[in-house]
Amino acid sequence: MPAIQLTPADRKDKRGQAHHLNPVVMIGNDGLTPAILKECDAALKAHGLIKVRVFSDDREARGAMLDELADKLSAAPVQHIGKLLVLWRPLPDSAAEPAHDGGTKGGAAPRTVRLVTYSKSGHSRPEIKKVQVLGNERITAGGQIKRAKARVVSAKKKALNSK
Repeated sequence: MPAIQLTPADRKDKRGQAHHLNPVVMIGNDGLTPAILKECDAALKAHGLIKVRVFSDDREARGAMLDELADKLSAAPVQHIGKLLVLWRPLPDSAAEPAHDGGTKGGAAPRTVRLVTYSKSGHSRPEIKKVQVLGNERITAGGQIKRAKARVVSAKKKALNSK
């Protein structure tokens, strides 16, 4: 019995999320090897929801593989359709939260951007400048660097966040 049980509504939601995914792990003739389990575990830590392709024609064996994967990896079996198995496990807290630098509030790291300014006559070469853009800055269509505006938060959300 898998460690995580999903309600039918949760299972339906996870199937919808997994629809566009490609298989990240493929199981060949050797079946479930320790290497396969390790790769599935790494994929579940990184993505949370994964598809696994099994190259076997035995439907019962594929179902048994899904149950065994769910048991050994503490994951929930979401779907077994054809040769595809879908597994879900909640992401660890460190992967679910965005990384911040040194406890400062939000923002991305500085990045280098190339600004290309074309000549008005069109006969001379364009001027290329490399500019450092901080996480709270943006580049306008005219090539100027402007500070991003503070996000507008409703009074209700401010009251909820202050509690």
